[in-house]
Amino acid sequence: MEHPFISDLSEKTSDDLQQTIQDLYGKLNFLYRTQNQPLINQMNMILETYKTEYNKRMDDVYKKQNIQNNIQIK
Repeated sequence: MEHPFISDLSEKTSDDLQQTIQDLYGKLNFLYRTQNQPLINQMNMILETYKTEYNKRMDDVYKKQNIQNNIQIK
C-alpha cells in the first residue's frame, strides 16, 4: 500500500530516489527498535511508494537498453 500524501515523485532523479530509500530504511530500523507500530506502518507505506517509483524507472531503463533480449545463457 502506498502512502496517500506522497503524490508526485517524477521530479526526483533515480539517484535521489535510491538515496531516499536508503535513508528511509535507516529510519525504519530505528522505529523497529522503538517499537512504535503506527510510525512503522507509515514508514512502510512511504517506502513502498518510493520503491514502486524506483522500480518503474529501472524497468523503463532495462526496456530501453533491451537487456532482456541480450542475455544468453550457454
